[in-house]
Amino acid sequence: MRDGVALSVDIYRPNVDVAVPALLSIIPYAKGDAERIKQARWYAARGYAVILADMRGRYDSDGQWDPFDPKHKSDGYDLVDWISKQGWTNARVGMIGVSYVGWTQWWTASQAHPALKAIAPIMSPPDPMDNLPYQQGLLKGVFLDVSACLSGRVMQIIGSEPYCGFRPRRSQDFLHTPYLEINRQRGMLDAPWFEKVIRSNLSSSAYFKAIGYTGAESWSKITVPSLNVAGWFDEDQPGAAMNYIGMKRYGATPEAKSPKLIIGPWPHATTSVSKVGNVDYGPQAALDLDAYMLRWFDHYLKGVDNGIDREPSVSVFVMGLNKWLSANDWPLPGTQWKKFYLTSGGSANTASGDGVLAKSPPRKGGSDSYIYDPAHPTLSPYKGGNIEDGALDVREAEADKSVLAYTTPPLDRDTAVVGPIKFRFFASTSARDTDWIVHLVDVDPDGHAALLAEGVMRARNRDPEKGGAFNAARLSEIVPDQVYEYMIDFWRVTGSVFRKGHRIRIDVQSSYYPYYLRNLNNGADNIGLVNAADAVIATQTIHHGPRYPSYIVLPIIPKGKLDSE
Repeated sequence: MRDGVALSVDIYRPNVDVAVPALLSIIPYAKGDAERIKQARWYAARGYAVILADMRGRYDSDGQWDPFDPKHKSDGYDLVDWISKQGWTNARVGMIGVSYVGWTQWWTASQAHPALKAIAPIMSPPDPMDNLPYQQGLLKGVFLDVSACLSGRVMQIIGSEPYCGFRPRRSQDFLHTPYLEINRQRGMLDAPWFEKVIRSNLSSSAYFKAIGYTGAESWSKITVPSLNVAGWFDEDQPGAAMNYIGMKRYGATPEAKSPKLIIGPWPHATTSVSKVGNVDYGPQAALDLDAYMLRWFDHYLKGVDNGIDREPSVSVFVMGLNKWLSANDWPLPGTQWKKFYLTSGGSANTASGDGVLAKSPPRKGGSDSYIYDPAHPTLSPYKGGNIEDGALDVREAEADKSVLAYTTPPLDRDTAVVGPIKFRFFASTSARDTDWIVHLVDVDPDGHAALLAEGVMRARNRDPEKGGAFNAARLSEIVPDQVYEYMIDFWRVTGSVFRKGHRIRIDVQSSYYPYYLRNLNNGADNIGLVNAADAVIATQTIHHGPRYPSYIVLPIIPKGKLDSE
């Protein structure tokens, strides 16, 4: 690299005498993983040189490891530059990889090396405040598990369970405060960067600002087309749509402004399944991703006219209908944005309460309140720990009085909800800070309540100058018991049909443990530095009615549109 640090690479090449295009993966995990080697050989057999690189400070590479070191950007550029100068390549480079390896693609693409011609960031996160480590201000449990795994130079494995065996320990481990100490408390002593992650809880911090890539300034520097793939049950879902929209609007070249977006009924890191949790979406739900990416790279690296550039740029799978919809934009053209208003008789607590989700604005004002005690958080239902468990039944959580539920009457027709979701609401808290969490739930006639989508926001991240929308860069003041407007853009959206006779429900709460770490409500600028002894029990109130019109905006796809696609 330009600073003299050497990175270790494994190279898989076809046995030919001509220069071929190259595919690069820059990996924080073991580049010698059996599945990774199998994939590399598969592409080599189809005419590509595949380069697997250990990231700076990981495994066989030199340097110090830090997952958000801005040197990862220049390392990507330098690797592409080195590859382009090897005699066995034709100086046309693409990049592949899933999850974090999607991050490395975007970081590299933001440096605009002329030999980089296409990327395929699969299930890639956006910037750190918009998904991982922080989801609109809430610290996510999965990142703490990943942090433990990635401490030191090699994977830190303590058991056979997911995330290096750390997942079963979440409920106990995440009770430790301050959160700054959790990684060390778990025995991970070689991760000085973890403290930077916790202390840098805003996008304006020098630490996160240096590694950021989403936004007009960075997107406008990217010259290559991108294949963006996500799942409806994908931990890192928001990155794909965010980058599709950003590249289409700001890309530096016509190719960069021609991204693709695919969203299927998948969990994180795979597209080959058709069953997620207890629901089978049919064989058409599975996607042979390597075969699709081969067409992608054949076109952009080999110049093959296989038509992939002329196919619709967006393909999304609609659950319940169990079919794919295709279009040339996201959100889907023809989407009808429907408001559903919150109303009640003042007792919307639990799914058995009197909360109603109405199509018309309520004529009478009202409110609903609940107690959020950080010592007794509402529990998330994920047995595996993450949303890869699928559309789980959340009735147990909805029986907690710290959850408000607002439900429509039974639907008189099938209703397809596909696309971005917004929740505008008015709320007050007796504390100086708290979290707001809202869920979209499909309730069948038997009462089964399937969680489909989610939006969250730390209260102090609301921007008073933008209608209460999330501001990643700065905090605002929350005065106890004062009513504030909030606008939450759901980070995990859906593509699902609510069948006739089903009901649409939204749940509002302030914790979902251990999926999110608890906000201790004491108003500190950084929740990661707070001790449990300083936690505050809060009374939370959701207001609704003519003065405080609280509502959710759902993206409804007309039946005619579904039939025609």
